[in-house]
Amino acid sequence: MCQCDCHEHTGMSRRDFFQAVGVSTAAGALAWRAVAPGVVHAAGRTKAPATVLGAFLYPSTEALRKEGYYSWPGSGFDAEGRQKAYTEKLGIIEKRLGIHLILEEEPLDTPDSVEQFIKKTQDAKPDGLLLIPFKKSSFGTATQILEQVAVPTVILASLGILLVDHIRPYYRRPGVYLINSEDNLNAVEQGLSMIRTMHRMKESLLLDLVGTEARETTVPHLGTTVRNIPLERFYATFAKIPRDDRVRNLAKEWLQQAEKTVEPSKEDVLEAAKCYYALKQILDEESGDALMMTCLDGLRHPHKHVPPCMGFMKLRDEGIPAGCQSDLNATLTLMLVQELFGLPGFQQNASMETERNHYFGAHCTSPSKMHGPNAPADPIILRNHAEAGWGCVPRVLFTKGQEVTLALYVAGDKPQMYVYTGTIINCPANPPTGGCRTNVEMTINEVEDVVQVKGMHQAVFYGNHGKALRQFCQMCGIDAVV
Repeated sequence: MCQCDCHEHTGMSRRDFFQAVGVSTAAGALAWRAVAPGVVHAAGRTKAPATVLGAFLYPSTEALRKEGYYSWPGSGFDAEGRQKAYTEKLGIIEKRLGIHLILEEEPLDTPDSVEQFIKKTQDAKPDGLLLIPFKKSSFGTATQILEQVAVPTVILASLGILLVDHIRPYYRRPGVYLINSEDNLNAVEQGLSMIRTMHRMKESLLLDLVGTEARETTVPHLGTTVRNIPLERFYATFAKIPRDDRVRNLAKEWLQQAEKTVEPSKEDVLEAAKCYYALKQILDEESGDALMMTCLDGLRHPHKHVPPCMGFMKLRDEGIPAGCQSDLNATLTLMLVQELFGLPGFQQNASMETERNHYFGAHCTSPSKMHGPNAPADPIILRNHAEAGWGCVPRVLFTKGQEVTLALYVAGDKPQMYVYTGTIINCPANPPTGGCRTNVEMTINEVEDVVQVKGMHQAVFYGNHGKALRQFCQMCGIDAVV
């Protein structure tokens, strides 16, 4: 974090830095592998970090002393000392998130200082703003900045600075994440992570293994690049993967991890391990951040490859989003969830248990490390692909009683996100339950009748993150719906 006129990360003058923000990936850029949590694959591609400009808003204590009246937060509030303490903590957050956070050295108070900051921001076009008012009257300065600078903005007001008439108009305002909470820099980190997420989605490359045509498109609003890779390339890559030590070791790892193996043979498990390395090879060759695949065509006769479901499990366990059936909305959801929370998601086919009023979802692949790449895995059972009737796929046994979030990003010029929360009740035995091998039965908090739940291929992920997702949507121009 920098508060002077030279940018400590690059050696540029501040003016030169402002000119380069968001355009250059030269000095100061970093590979995403070094930053967690996030979409961290991107081998061989170096990317500029998200840039956030920030300012403290308050008159000096000396000026208030001369005036003789302090108003909220009161005469005992040490604004200068609080700025110093916040700045130190924000420096830690900056490093942890891997962003550039550039704070004004002097607090904004005079009309000239405010106008200069607005002009700098308009010229720099940062990914976001951080505004920290330390006086009730300074919220007018924040309002002035918000009216003239249209970028996602985090506002932190410690408890006892703002009144309800300040809070109410901005708490639900699109483009703003207003925090009115005592010295809550954890919430600030969450807001900065939201800004970083939008930046990274714009920088991301999603590979789509599909069809016969090689082409690229861009996702509206998010700006994510989607690169089509013809399926024949995957078929050829899979066929050429040797059964070397890495393949044998991965197959052995899965067999040891599994509580039991039902249908698959050792041959099936070896072939599944080959499939993982074929997917990983294409990711590395293209420097992709995530992938999706038209995965069912090759399972029909004549077989082109084995079910890729074990490979998808391992990729997601590593923090690399992998979407089934070339479903763009589902894969973008997996990417957003991974970036925002460092968690993989279970993409699944939506259904309902109507008599218990429970949601039911099932698919033949899922992450096993639902708590994140560095956490222990949930138990798995090795099964064959439910619909194709052959190969090796995981049945992941989720934790009963675990709170979860169910979400689906719906792409478009005016995107939406379906957001629900609930609790895992069970993973019904398969058989007698039909459908795909990994399944979940769960409650839904937001609707009285689960049949009202919207979407297909939504991502289920651990933890109740409904509020955080809705705040992300509000700040980033996404309509959150149930």
